[in-house]
Amino acid sequence: MISRKIIHSVTMMVIAGLLLVSGSFSISYWHVRPVQAAPLADDTSQYTERFLTLYKKLKDPANGYFSPQGIPYHSVETLIVEAPDYGHETTSEAFSFWIWLEAVYGRVTGDWQPFNNAWATMEKYIIPSTQDQPTNGGYNASSPAQYGPESPEISDYPVQLDSQVSVGQDPIGNELKQTYGNADVYGMAWLLDVDNWYGYGRCGDGKTTPSYVNSYQRGASESVWETVVHPSCETFTWGGNDGHGFLSLFNKPASGGSYAQQWRYTDAPDADARAIQAAYWAYTWANSQGKGSAVASTIAKAAKMGDFLRYATYDKYFKTLGCQSVSCPAGSGKNSSTYLLGWYYAWGGSLPSAGNWAWRIGSSTAHQGYQNPLAAWALSNVQALKPLSPTAATDWSTSLKRQLEFYRWLQSSEGAIAGGASNSWDGHYATPPAGTPTFYGMAYDWQPVYHDPPSNNWFGFQAWSLERVAEYYYVTGDAQAKAILDKWVAWVKSVTKLNADGSYAIPSTLKWTGQPDTWNAANPGQNANLHVSVVDTTSDVGVTAALARTLLFYAAKANDTASRTLAQQLLDRMWTSYADPKGVSNPEVRADYNRFDDPVYIPSGWTGKNAQGATLDSSLTFISQRPHYKQDPDWPKVQAYLDGGAAPTFTYHRFWAQADIAMAMADVALLFGDNTTPTPTNTPTTTPTTTPTSTVTPSPTTTVTPTPTTPPSAVCKVNYSVSNQWPGGFTASITITNTGKTAINGWTLEFSFPGDQKVQQGWNAKFSQSGKEVTVTNESYNGSIAPGASVNPGFNGSWSGTNTPPTSFTLNGSPCSTS
Repeated sequence: MISRKIIHSVTMMVIAGLLLVSGSFSISYWHVRPVQAAPLADDTSQYTERFLTLYKKLKDPANGYFSPQGIPYHSVETLIVEAPDYGHETTSEAFSFWIWLEAVYGRVTGDWQPFNNAWATMEKYIIPSTQDQPTNGGYNASSPAQYGPESPEISDYPVQLDSQVSVGQDPIGNELKQTYGNADVYGMAWLLDVDNWYGYGRCGDGKTTPSYVNSYQRGASESVWETVVHPSCETFTWGGNDGHGFLSLFNKPASGGSYAQQWRYTDAPDADARAIQAAYWAYTWANSQGKGSAVASTIAKAAKMGDFLRYATYDKYFKTLGCQSVSCPAGSGKNSSTYLLGWYYAWGGSLPSAGNWAWRIGSSTAHQGYQNPLAAWALSNVQALKPLSPTAATDWSTSLKRQLEFYRWLQSSEGAIAGGASNSWDGHYATPPAGTPTFYGMAYDWQPVYHDPPSNNWFGFQAWSLERVAEYYYVTGDAQAKAILDKWVAWVKSVTKLNADGSYAIPSTLKWTGQPDTWNAANPGQNANLHVSVVDTTSDVGVTAALARTLLFYAAKANDTASRTLAQQLLDRMWTSYADPKGVSNPEVRADYNRFDDPVYIPSGWTGKNAQGATLDSSLTFISQRPHYKQDPDWPKVQAYLDGGAAPTFTYHRFWAQADIAMAMADVALLFGDNTTPTPTNTPTTTPTTTPTSTVTPSPTTTVTPTPTTPPSAVCKVNYSVSNQWPGGFTASITITNTGKTAINGWTLEFSFPGDQKVQQGWNAKFSQSGKEVTVTNESYNGSIAPGASVNPGFNGSWSGTNTPPTSFTLNGSPCSTS
């Protein structure tokens, strides 16, 4: 089964024409528990070795994961159609997984340069530079955009822009400009033509690589097979013979307006949030290694990205929540914020030759699969990641609460999370059907944003999204997150199969019936009428890795051996069955490739050409728009299928999937150390809802708990250092070194604070405090300290008055020297 995460932004109508009208413009659219690494000497398990093996394959130039410029491709293979329509395009998704991969590599090896390099490459190639967004200085936050309706039907395009519809104020635009000293937006564009396959180049030069492009523009029914790919910088060089480029495919000017040359970009917020999530872990792990300064400048950039990511939490046209008509009130202040991560935000403006105006929009629709409570928590609680704008941390604190409520509201009776909600029904603030439940005024939508295929039918969105909830729960212990996960994990166990032959099956396509109760924060409903069922199953390696990671983080915090066992069984079976010279991959039968012949809607009478030389008119098909595909070495397989043969089989190496598999392997060692074989508890056999098969349960093994021993006097040394401090809070790192000649098996460190300091949350050890007395006890993975070796617990604390460090420490009752 293919990966069906289709970043389908009809609602991303970012491109259609910004129009210069008497000096105005219009647009159609477009700590709580930081977990730190066990000592690197402990990372010798088979899972860490698998991580390093796969990491090496990803970085081997011969395998083709990266372009000559060092940009990760969507996939090694070029003929692939899903979110991007070509394998050597890339997405902000791929970049965010790369940054996450390098954060894990830093944890495993202590080398943080690849992490910094990945962020720098992202900044260079997929975050538009000032040159790529040249007229932001003309942006007016009091009038952020001109209204352009959307339609659920492609045939309704181009749509008519309307300058008479009120648009709310952008409450963060001026704050961002004052904070950073310029009007540039710091966010990733979602799609990049890495090899300039389409031929648009950079802002119309036709040759520069990579090239910013966009695709989805025309309503919820527009699938990838019906898109018209176009340059993000519209110079009128290609497109319609009417001289308006591609703009006239998507909108019509408002009264008195005209088409203008322009630039515009769309951000996929889940990718930016994932990059911030990865930066949080890099910050945590690097500091645990005493190398926080190595990543400090990159972490500051992640905080900046989080500042701008707030645009994704606003209604598209900054209208108030509960809007059911274009005449509903325009927002002011922050009453147009959903505080959820929407499907996109977008920004654009005129080319300098066409004026000096710019626009920005949010997204009226939120999908459960895009939420990221860990990122929201980090942006509001971790000092180094708090954005610089004065209201940003508070906004993200509110968002964290709202996201957790959103999951709870959408949780089905069985446990899976339903689709999402919209503040603009059908994309033009229509009235939802009678009886539609609401969430803070937003209407429930089981298939938010796109309908071909229904957006929340892909199980991958469950695994991706709940993995973030599981990490957040692991870090914070939040009871709300645990309640959501308890129910979701129980469901996913019931629909996951471990077969007697060593194979496995996880959900692939889901079916939704019913709807949730209208949200009542004081008394949430039970959603007795909201149900999910599994239509079919898959062994998709990327989604399997995401599911395993969710189970691992949940298991580590909830002490759920059954979840850990299932996760490791999935990883082991995947590795055994599907590891290959380039990574980990399994065959996919692509019956959907009959859609290469699908018609692409072009209005009657509209004609033009794209940069591949294809004629664009009412007879256009997916393949006729992309003639270069017929030179692809895999094209004969597709052509044979179109000629009546069997559906072709492909073995794909998607970058995001390979990265997630590698990180899942590393997670086992991160969370459970060398004890890589879990001890099963009384666990029900996983019984699928489809075709039951035997379940394989690992043989029980014994987990060894070290027996504490008392070291001789003065055979330990303790270094206590404050690595970060701010008013009322601080981060401390403790290094305990065994200076004796025998191993210390099991340890308890004790010390007293001289002031009123209090431990708030710790890592790499169990912390407790009574008055000024602090007790620190080893975790299962770091109970043994070899002669000359060290362990590195740490914690976040609070203080007032003075933050004087403790000076006296005992280990297992014996005094330690200090340094």
